[in-house]
Amino acid sequence: MKQHLAHIALVVRDYDEAIEFYTKKLNFKLVEDTELSEEKRWVIVAPLGAKECMLLLAKAGNEE
Repeated sequence: MKQHLAHIALVVRDYDEAIEFYTKKLNFKLVEDTELSEEKRWVIVAPLGAKECMLLLAKAGNEE
């Protein structure tokens, strides 16, 4: 049985700021940006050419 990682969650302060950093500075591609609620989005970015592992940009629900 082959195992692999699909998404690695990374806590970010702001979705749009994080998307800009990963896509403009690191040249990642924006794979998905879906609004789940007023505060939450499902945001996935990946390096160009990535086939398995991607970053899930997650915004913390509170200051902690």
